[in-house]
Amino acid sequence: MFNTKYGLPEKIEFCKKCLLSNQKPTSTNEFLHDSKTKQIPIEFNKEGICSACEAVDKKFNNTIDWKIREKELIDLSNKFKNFKGPYNCIVPGSGGKDSSYQAHVLKYKYNFRPLTITWTPHLYTEIGFQNFQSWIHKGGFDNYLFSPNGKIHSLITRNALINMFHPFQPFIIGQKFFSLKIASLFNIPLIFYGEQPSDYGAKLKDIKRFGNDSKNSHPGYTVDPLSGIKTEDIKLGGKKIQEYLDDNYQLSDFMNYLPPSIDELKSKNIETHYLGYYLKWIPQENFYYSQKNTGYQVNHERIDGTYQKYQSIDDKTDGFFYYTYYIKFGIGRTMLDASQEIRHGHITKDEGLSLIKQFDGEFPKKYEKEFLNYVSISREEFDELCDSFRAKHLWEKKSNRWEMKKVPWQ
Repeated sequence: MFNTKYGLPEKIEFCKKCLLSNQKPTSTNEFLHDSKTKQIPIEFNKEGICSACEAVDKKFNNTIDWKIREKELIDLSNKFKNFKGPYNCIVPGSGGKDSSYQAHVLKYKYNFRPLTITWTPHLYTEIGFQNFQSWIHKGGFDNYLFSPNGKIHSLITRNALINMFHPFQPFIIGQKFFSLKIASLFNIPLIFYGEQPSDYGAKLKDIKRFGNDSKNSHPGYTVDPLSGIKTEDIKLGGKKIQEYLDDNYQLSDFMNYLPPSIDELKSKNIETHYLGYYLKWIPQENFYYSQKNTGYQVNHERIDGTYQKYQSIDDKTDGFFYYTYYIKFGIGRTMLDASQEIRHGHITKDEGLSLIKQFDGEFPKKYEKEFLNYVSISREEFDELCDSFRAKHLWEKKSNRWEMKKVPWQ
């Protein structure tokens, strides 16, 4: 652990292969997350290559026998083929390219019976809602759409922004854990998540599924994140539930954010699986598959902060998630997009470098008004928050303008 603002490496380095910064955090337990949380950074090897590159390389260098992995998926399908009830698995998602691919390939190629579930985005974009509808109607799926209490959701989002500069936290919690609640409620035995977190640099002991033991799992990828935590001490938006109760909110207002207990999941034999363990996960190929099979459409214009227009396009708050990430960790949306495409061989390192230089850190203007209204702050207040969350080892002010101390093109 380092002594920097977020516990990240004091010396800034960029992956020699994909350009990703070593400041990238790999996830954390959101129910303990507050302003003092120390992040777990991505690892670099002795050659200066990040752990995300090492993981993705294994997809293509014959380290993995994909025929054997696919056979495991077929065996899993056969195991639950005669499971009673209309559904034998859950696919969480919002109808983006990845969840559209997951649900379709599981149902129509591997004969699973998925219930798709959606923890609704904060503020749907027009194209995002269009893709969601197309996923269900053209793709052909049953869907359980859950919209959390809007008053509570915006409150937690505001607190997450003010306390941690992390406005996407309520959506992340829903993405990860609401499927567990539905699996338990409807007694559905399997949950399929998408790519393995190792694709983005997280080191996991169990590469097939979320960990069951919070003590021996990555804190950001466990089905038991509440182990040993009293309900009143659980944090949402960096604020304890007890503090919300003291402000006259009710405990029931927050229960949909909390996963079932590990004992409940074990008693019902609910399993989680990463589809990316069984099938070679390539984000761009998921896009083409979803475009063909579920009618997935790209954004009508380039997205603020990046060069692409095909992923993370369903929520008007997306741009501010990536922008706050850039302020805190010096990693913008373009760096994340470009490094992923370099790793998978879709663009060259030089092309990625040019794109990062041109677009990384661009302010998300398109939905600025809607976002600031949603979290009830002014642009001036937002800018003040930006300055308060900048890490000193990453940023310096020159001629009244903030600049990164180190960039990958230097």
